[in-house]
Amino acid sequence: MKSVLAIRHLHFENLGTLEPLFRERGYEVDYIDATVDDFSFLDTLKFDLLVVLGGPIGVFDEGAYPFLSDELGVVRRRLSANEPILGICLGAQLIARVLGAKVYPIGAKEIGFAPLTLTAEGRQSPLAAVGDTPVLHWHGDQFDIPPGAERLASTSIGKNQAFSFGRKVLALQFHLEVDVSHIEQWLVGHANELAQAGIDPRILRVQAQEIGSRLASVAHDVVDTWLDGIES
Repeated sequence: MKSVLAIRHLHFENLGTLEPLFRERGYEVDYIDATVDDFSFLDTLKFDLLVVLGGPIGVFDEGAYPFLSDELGVVRRRLSANEPILGICLGAQLIARVLGAKVYPIGAKEIGFAPLTLTAEGRQSPLAAVGDTPVLHWHGDQFDIPPGAERLASTSIGKNQAFSFGRKVLALQFHLEVDVSHIEQWLVGHANELAQAGIDPRILRVQAQEIGSRLASVAHDVVDTWLDGIES
């Protein structure tokens, strides 16, 4: 049986709508909680796929959050071994850092459902399935595109929203995976951030209800296509 390991930083920022897709494709799904679990005993290279999920801290915060050093090591070993890895939000930023790109504040919070603008490369990538479907953005940092990687998408606030590095690395600044039936966990879990950014949770709740099923379908199409490429 194939296996996927997801590194989680907040319990509600999980694989969301992608988890049933992985199971349908024959993957056994495991989580490791970066904040409490010990990475040292775990051979992350034994898993067919590693997914590094989002979280509300920065990629250079290992002084305050020492587990990030171990997590960066996991990402580094995975990339060095040329094994498949999917990064989402913080996960994408960690991949970018390991690949030598800058990660830095964009000077604003990009939070809410909004569409992407795909690059020419993005339109030839699995992200082509996104089209004009709004995705969930929730970040204040962005990455530069690492050397040798392809920029796939942008928005008016963040010019670098996704990149690929070869066939086996996909990094997404945004959240395709969010299960909008659990959006209340996001709204409560990030309530202080929303208040500081002046964002009304009622607007996000309505957007989630309007977009949810469409986003789930798009997420499946994107990741299905990407998995076809790495499994071939």
